[in-house]
Amino acid sequence: MAKQKGSALLMVFVDMDPEYDADFNAWYNEEHVPDLLQLPGFLNAARYEALLGGPRYLACYELESPEAVQSEAYRQYHRNPTAWTQRISLSTKGRNFSRLVGTQIYPAENDPYVLGRGMAPALQVGRMLVPEEIEAKYNEYYDTVRTPANLKVPGCIAVRRYHVVEGGPKYLTVYEFEHEKVPETQAWYERRAQDQMHEYIGGSYGHAPGSPGVYRRILPPRAF
Repeated sequence: MAKQKGSALLMVFVDMDPEYDADFNAWYNEEHVPDLLQLPGFLNAARYEALLGGPRYLACYELESPEAVQSEAYRQYHRNPTAWTQRISLSTKGRNFSRLVGTQIYPAENDPYVLGRGMAPALQVGRMLVPEEIEAKYNEYYDTVRTPANLKVPGCIAVRRYHVVEGGPKYLTVYEFEHEKVPETQAWYERRAQDQMHEYIGGSYGHAPGSPGVYRRILPPRAF
């Protein structure tokens, strides 16, 4: 079984104006994602579109480790953009552009099932702003209480948490769902009502603009 997940993620968020939309999507699907998957340390990738929150588009890359985006091959790729890449110019034509590289902090290790699992049909992505004075309790509660409980909700495939080492904010939580309606189910609402994170940590954390976002996979295309 080919390894499809590693210990890090690269996530790129962006909004694109309508006049660039068709060219942007064609470039991503036909050139950019296939090119990156040829680079060392890039294991798998998918593109998603927001149904809740934002930015609208998300590209998610599974990395062997954060070093995948430090390799000479990756740097060489960015030093020599194609004409199509220059025309798209995400950082100038895109709005609300955000690029994050995260190293996995939960679970501590991926088991063989996780390593072989493909890209989820849907994601919920939380980009968390956590004050330093409550970080320890926040991490403890998330890993020992919130995540085990959320994993019992039907349709929740997995939860992985990351420490962001490039970009921000510092904490990234990625829920993998069987479908994008999981956060609208009664079971999810009941679970949220039982959560006592804020009482336990004795403080509050925030979200980056558009977070949490619920995303439906658009590449590879879904059958449903």
